[in-house]
Amino acid sequence: MERVYRLVMSSPDRVGIVARVSSFLAQYNGSILEANHHADLEQGWFFMRNEIKASSLPFSAEKLAEMFAPIARDLDMEFEVTDTELKKRIVLMCSRDSHCLADILNRWHSGDLPCDIPCVISNHNDLRGLVEWHGIPFFHVPVDPGDKAPHFAEVERIVAEHKADAIVLARYMQILPEALCTAMPNKVINIHHSFLPSFIGARPYHQAQERGVKLIGATCHYVTSDLDAGPIIDQDVVRISHRDSVGDMVRLGKDCEKSVLARGLRWHLEDRVLVHGNKTVVFS
Repeated sequence: MERVYRLVMSSPDRVGIVARVSSFLAQYNGSILEANHHADLEQGWFFMRNEIKASSLPFSAEKLAEMFAPIARDLDMEFEVTDTELKKRIVLMCSRDSHCLADILNRWHSGDLPCDIPCVISNHNDLRGLVEWHGIPFFHVPVDPGDKAPHFAEVERIVAEHKADAIVLARYMQILPEALCTAMPNKVINIHHSFLPSFIGARPYHQAQERGVKLIGATCHYVTSDLDAGPIIDQDVVRISHRDSVGDMVRLGKDCEKSVLARGLRWHLEDRVLVHGNKTVVFS
């Protein structure tokens, strides 16, 4: 694949941002392969993402960021430059459910997800064989319900040791502590069924069937200290009817969860998700 530099930015909205950025790139013969931008009129904020052919520029991604910095300061802009040659390192976390983990591992193994997976962490040992079959280190870190601090201290150590750029909670059934969420803002991705907050707690599909719901689905979002309320990356739904049993609903819900999580992860890997406050702009 063509090596690409991605220039992703957001700033207060004003006239001339696109022209200013495009003129800067044109000055160095930068070939723009993809360009997206969006103005949020309610918030007065502007979002932009450019993919630049790396070979068209006479310098590295690091130099591009250095040379663009004065423009960013002038426009009060937050920006990031990434290089597709440097794959993001994604640590996966799971518990006992295998559908999301297996789907991500399969997509990674087949080359569909452009990332490195240095390890998988779990509070149960059930999925060790699945992970190690893929040649990925598996860390079993048990949880003491009476004192979860040692578990999360070890999780943080493993994440730091493996230099994770992001964490994906592939049906990891523990609530992350606020310190870990704060340490990795917009870099921890979670998936959950769409019944929240209507059907809280155990057996949500049973609760939903008893209520006669007609739609089930999933939400992929960034994790914050506010439980299941972080910026939403992607969502999807599946229509059901009175004919569907709880088993049917669980099966359809799992299919929805794994596809939504994989899509959200891909968009994150491709730097397509821009966060402002608790809202996202996704250049899909």
